[in-house]
Amino acid sequence: MRVRQLQLSDFRSYAHAQVMFDEGPSILVGPNGHGKTNLVEALIYLANLRSHRVSADAPLVRQGCEQAIVRAEILHDSRRLLAELAIIPGRSNKARLNKTQLPRPREIIGALKAVAFAPEDLALVRGEPSARRRYLDELLCSRFPRFAGVRADYERVLKQRNTLLRTAYLAKKTGGRGPGGAEMATLDAWDAHLAQHGAELLAGRLALLEDLAEPVAKAHARIADGRSEVTLVYESELGADLTPDQDVLTARLAAALAGARAKEVERGSTLVGPHRDDLDLTLGSLPVKGYASHGETWSVALALRLGAFELLRSDGTAPILILDDVFAQLDGTRRERLAEYAEAAPQTLITCAVAGDVPERLAGARYDVWEGEVKRVL
Repeated sequence: MRVRQLQLSDFRSYAHAQVMFDEGPSILVGPNGHGKTNLVEALIYLANLRSHRVSADAPLVRQGCEQAIVRAEILHDSRRLLAELAIIPGRSNKARLNKTQLPRPREIIGALKAVAFAPEDLALVRGEPSARRRYLDELLCSRFPRFAGVRADYERVLKQRNTLLRTAYLAKKTGGRGPGGAEMATLDAWDAHLAQHGAELLAGRLALLEDLAEPVAKAHARIADGRSEVTLVYESELGADLTPDQDVLTARLAAALAGARAKEVERGSTLVGPHRDDLDLTLGSLPVKGYASHGETWSVALALRLGAFELLRSDGTAPILILDDVFAQLDGTRRERLAEYAEAAPQTLITCAVAGDVPERLAGARYDVWEGEVKRVL
């Protein structure tokens, strides 16, 4: 799989942009703030329906405009796909595939498979659990696009349930009655929906982790010369003995929700479910967070992304690899190991401020990015 052409309209700093890409490495060179990361961010958004830099859509639309358009021509074996997204803050985005309107934007997930590594990925190791949940869910949806619907259904039910809990919490706080019989019956119904959708999402994550653990461990051993083994363990309030059996998980999640009911009403939010789980990262016998050095943290973050790349490639479709301003952050050994993986990708898009930061083995097409203009020079 590779991107042949990217077109942007009113995306970030670009009123209009059109870039043709070749197979192999393509290096986007330019000073910070001139738009090189905006180009790869558009592709990351097209692949995941989420940016790797911001959580909201509004910053993606050029100031003063109502929407942004991302359009990419994608080559997959002998097939040609034209994927298009209209990003409309405050309203539902719109997606088209080969000029056919899709019923829901999430149905475009899978048209482009991409694995991106960026300085923000240190949050996978050092940051909050939400970053690691997002990592798992984006990879899960990339492998099996139907999980984009599962995740959306879970988030919708969670929002509705939290609204009901918040209403009950505020009623008690202001001296009113607690939730009555009708409200509790409604909450019971939402519990059933949350257990169903939550169990499906959780089963997907657990099955993914079974497949992902070995590629991540191998990638880390290669990057860090096998000095310490990295392990991944799923953490859930449902317990440590979880297996990807959806029926069992549904029952356990329903029981956990029932047991937490009183505390949830007191706090006004849902305290049990996949939205509160975490991915525990261990290096040797110690947790990575709080114990790993700066270099070790980079190695683990790299291993998570490269393990995802290898897993997707083993499924039969090698994704494009995006390396956003990372070579300047790495020492010589890690640069070379990352370059080895980049060589194996059908297409690698690299951004950097200084071309000399990129290993010579990745010399390929070069684009100069300056004040929002993209010019191919090699």
